[in-house]
Amino acid sequence: MQLSVATVLKDSAARRPDRIAVVDDGVRISYRTLWDEALRFAAELRARGVRPGDRVALLLPNSADFPRAYYAVLAAGGTVVPVHALMVADEVAYVLRHSGCRAVVSGGALRPVAEEAAARTGIEVLQVTTGREPLAAAEPRRPDDTAVILYTSGTTGRPKGALLTHLNLVMNAAVCAQDLFGLTPDDVVLGCLPLFHSFGQSCAMNAALRAGATLVLSGRFTGPGALDLLIEEGVTVFMGVPTMYHALVEAAARDGRPAAALRMAVSGGAALPGALLERFEAVFDTVVLEGYGLTETAPAATFNQLGTGRRPGTVGHPIWGVEAGIADPGTERRVVLLDDGEVGEVVLRGHNVFAGYLDDPEATAAAVVDGWFRTGDLGVRDADGFLSIVDRKKDLIIRGGFNVYPREVEEVLARHPSVAQVSVVGLPDEERGEEICAAVVLLPGATDAPQEIVAWARERLGKHKYPRVVRLLPELPLGPSGKILKRELQEVCA
Repeated sequence: MQLSVATVLKDSAARRPDRIAVVDDGVRISYRTLWDEALRFAAELRARGVRPGDRVALLLPNSADFPRAYYAVLAAGGTVVPVHALMVADEVAYVLRHSGCRAVVSGGALRPVAEEAAARTGIEVLQVTTGREPLAAAEPRRPDDTAVILYTSGTTGRPKGALLTHLNLVMNAAVCAQDLFGLTPDDVVLGCLPLFHSFGQSCAMNAALRAGATLVLSGRFTGPGALDLLIEEGVTVFMGVPTMYHALVEAAARDGRPAAALRMAVSGGAALPGALLERFEAVFDTVVLEGYGLTETAPAATFNQLGTGRRPGTVGHPIWGVEAGIADPGTERRVVLLDDGEVGEVVLRGHNVFAGYLDDPEATAAAVVDGWFRTGDLGVRDADGFLSIVDRKKDLIIRGGFNVYPREVEEVLARHPSVAQVSVVGLPDEERGEEICAAVVLLPGATDAPQEIVAWARERLGKHKYPRVVRLLPELPLGPSGKILKRELQEVCA
């Protein structure tokens, strides 16, 4: 059996050649043109010596060059290694060396970093070109061949390379496009998420192009800029992380402009506070579907789905072809499943689970146990099968012997009338082991003092849960995908 992620673009180009595939800074690119350009760059890669199975890194911004290069590498039979756009040269060099890349494709402001990293590893830097005669056809691949190597964030030591197969990514694109979001060629998807990240790559780019929809790219996310694109391009589906939802709501409130006619919004990457979900749905007159996934699950694993039901505050049910369970977090060498209602580690199995970590059999064996992928996230499943993510195991705060889940505290503080954003972390404490600290960004014009927020929280949370420490910050530290960087936050709050 042959299966390639390149067919995501190839098939839509055959079915709808004249439909607009990508909008990049106002430039509209049809499916026919995008596939032709991908095949032309694939021919260039072949001329440069790239052969089936070779690895090629992409250090590119959110522009049309990313899908051009992404599908070109796949069409040539290669493996794509997307590189985090905020890495410094030393970090990029590690990824290039560890993955054994033959070349790195880059351009624009990111090219100097690519050149420095490539010089350290002795490989070539390429730019996207479309001058050659196109490759005659995409190289056939097997379902279990590696299509993409995505490097994890490296919260402990060096990042690990997650091996995602053609089957992982094709199935994730198809399930997202059809079952979860019901995308059609009439949909316009706003691609604010970085394409080097699994959420933006699979759920936005691959799913949109699989459905023959239009993907509107945004190079740098801002609330006002995204609001402009929503209105100007007639966006019907918005995909983002919670910080993007906050920025859009604030932009709409400031500008007082009519909201875009969104059919649906999709949230992932981190927990979406209930208060923010309600505000967004009210402002944009739409429905938000919150989901859950990881780099190692390609990434979609569970979702609130129109077909199986939606329950705000949860991440819904497993996607088609995937199972989710709650396991005893205290057993490492085997998976012991717990009953509904018990808090434990979320475990997953199905077509979306990766093939392991590159050259790291020990980490792979620890992550995939008894056929289940151990996520490292704590969750609970209710009697109706809805999964709720309680928190990351590593983010759990133990204060005076009591477990405190930051998300629960954040949900309460997010409803404070003066709080725009909040993130909760644990700080070292000699007496109680850890103390709870809330980092808060106030709404414009708010003047609440930290002790006032502490008093408000004390009335609404148990004695072991409410934050004794509140730090008022102008903004929260964010990664390129919009996630709050809790390790940096701990340093700021200490």
